[in-house]
Amino acid sequence: MTFKTFLRHLREGAKSVFRNGWMSVASVTSIVVSLFILGVFILLVLNVNALADKADSEVQVSAYLNLNVDEKMRATVEKEIKAMPEVSSIHFVSKEEGMKELTESLGEEGKEILEGFNQKDQNPLPDSFVVEVVEPTTVSHVADKISALNEKHPEKPILRVKYGEGTVETLFKITRTVRNIGFIFVGGLGLMSMFLISNTIRVTILARRREISIMKLVGATNNFIRWPFFVEGALIGFLGSVITVAILFMGYSRLHEAVKGDITLAQSLMPLGDIWLPLGGVIILLGMVIGIWGSTMSIRKFLKV
Repeated sequence: MTFKTFLRHLREGAKSVFRNGWMSVASVTSIVVSLFILGVFILLVLNVNALADKADSEVQVSAYLNLNVDEKMRATVEKEIKAMPEVSSIHFVSKEEGMKELTESLGEEGKEILEGFNQKDQNPLPDSFVVEVVEPTTVSHVADKISALNEKHPEKPILRVKYGEGTVETLFKITRTVRNIGFIFVGGLGLMSMFLISNTIRVTILARRREISIMKLVGATNNFIRWPFFVEGALIGFLGSVITVAILFMGYSRLHEAVKGDITLAQSLMPLGDIWLPLGGVIILLGMVIGIWGSTMSIRKFLKV
């Protein structure tokens, strides 16, 4: 294909968009509606995933030691936990540090209540390890491995292990479900968009089938006839997706402004600057692919003359 021919295809495709007026508007509208629903759901999934990732990063195991564990055994247990391949870091929390954190969390009333327990010999809290894992989904497995250290040592150094059992599993299950539903919606809405656009463009091409037949009879190749329709589909997809991106990001920006007063909620939303480029690019690319696909599927049968 020569550059001149390519320019001709671009020109004819652009003319067809405006020449077919309301049919082009219908195609653009179907893209906007479909991609808007898809975009809203993607934004929801992105924010849920961001919250899940933040929660995952805070998942940790607390291993409490028995009160009779001496310093030598504590060092041995720490070394064994640190050697576990699933563990990224381990931090020792003495009973004094634990009492200080508990007192601060309870506020002024807590200071009065716990005042008699501040002495070392009166402190009922056990020493503990705070363990962070490499992969959050392995947290229950790491907790089991730490508990199993009691079987290795006659002193049974581990008093109990806590990691938010039940809550963590529920969090992982919800995240997995949201992601799976997201994939289903992406695929379903993509297919729906292709069907709507294909039908809309098919009506346009139906009115021009005589023109296509004449071009075939005078020796025009399938590619020569097909390319302007590719361009037309790509332009329709581009216009529809750009409008969708503008609406989505304006709405998301307004949402950020609306929740600015609620610090917790505002921090829960992903910043627009982190998502506008990848999400906008995906939506625009998807819109153009759908437009080209719709044109391809519609014109194929009319080229068999």
